Amino acid sequence: MSFRKRLPSLTALIMLEAILRRKSFTAAAAELGVTQAAVSRQIALLEEELGQPMFLRKHRAIEPTAACLALGASLAQSLANILDTIESIKGSAQDVVTIGATVAVSSFWLLPRLADFRAQNPGIQMRVISQDNKIDLDGGQVDIAVRFGVPPFNDGTVIASRGDVVMLVCSPDYLERRCGGPLSKDDELIETDAEDRSWLSWNQWIARLDLQFAVKPSLRFNHYTETIFAARAGQGVALGWGALVQTFLDDGTLVALDETAFPAEGRYNVVIPLKSRRTVAIDKACSWLTASLHG
Repeated sequence: MSFRKRLPSLTALIMLEAILRRKSFTAAAAELGVTQAAVSRQIALLEEELGQPMFLRKHRAIEPTAACLALGASLAQSLANILDTIESIKGSAQDVVTIGATVAVSSFWLLPRLADFRAQNPGIQMRVISQDNKIDLDGGQVDIAVRFGVPPFNDGTVIASRGDVVMLVCSPDYLERRCGGPLSKDDELIETDAEDRSWLSWNQWIARLDLQFAVKPSLRFNHYTETIFAARAGQGVALGWGALVQTFLDDGTLVALDETAFPAEGRYNVVIPLKSRRTVAIDKACSWLTASLHG
């Protein structure tokens, strides 16, 4: 069914609704930004199409007919429904914030903190995209990214940044089973096969310590989350980024193997796209992430 063919002019209907609400052709014309003659012409065309008058013209007054009142009531309700839907769509778009991060940053750092943000901002919907491949900020996939690396970045603006330290971590049971002392060739090493080489590897760690033995990790994962879960389960020693494993150090499921620690070459950065959309919700999320990163 074609509404365009069966409905009268939408311009005329809008003018009719304004006349009924303002009770005046002149006031309706002023509201709509047109002349009174234009309003009168549209109503005349509407009356011609409907085959009956919409108003009874009296001296310095107009009186809507029964048909006009019925049509006006339907128009008012329909326009109100349309406005509600539009406001809902606008509100939905404005109140959804999409944050992107690696699986490890999302799981170990971001998600434990989200409850705090949601409690403070119950009207804002949060969407988290977790992936270890680099998130394309140019594609509009996310509003904000928490990216590990060395800024600046060519696809986004860094609004907050913090460094980290890398240490050796294992479970308390594993620490108790080994003979003590520094890392040795007898330790079971757990490796993460990360494509992003800003994440330190075992070979780089050994090179920094100038240890004289070959690195042969006995367990490998393609996600850092699995590496840490394996370390917590007593499967060996993992490289622990402080910001990501602090929760497990606090609850005792991980402990430091020794006191050796190195500053991480990369940093955790809160990044927004170069062509970012700005909403109150996104601004609040940016402020919260900045405070959380430095907290």
